[in-house]
Amino acid sequence: MKPAACLALLGSAWLLISVANCDICPAVQEDVYVFLNGSPEEYVSYVQNYQSDPLVLQNALALKQCVDGKLTAEDKGHAISAVNKIFSDPLC
Repeated sequence: MKPAACLALLGSAWLLISVANCDICPAVQEDVYVFLNGSPEEYVSYVQNYQSDPLVLQNALALKQCVDGKLTAEDKGHAISAVNKIFSDPLC
């Protein structure tokens, strides 16, 4: 994974949880795990729980397929490890 992409992913996750609203943490955590570990269909189904706009769902599918094509299992493992550290923060 390119360092800039990793930094953007981690920055986005940290931004969402840094507001100290702990209600959002589980949803963001689940989204990240489904995004990195799930199939494209599972991810789109998860996004559909929160958004029904066909363009958003089409974009989610395209993004998931792109990430699955570019990231190795090792890259995904590193990203999950970093996200686990963020979510283990006492503020979350």
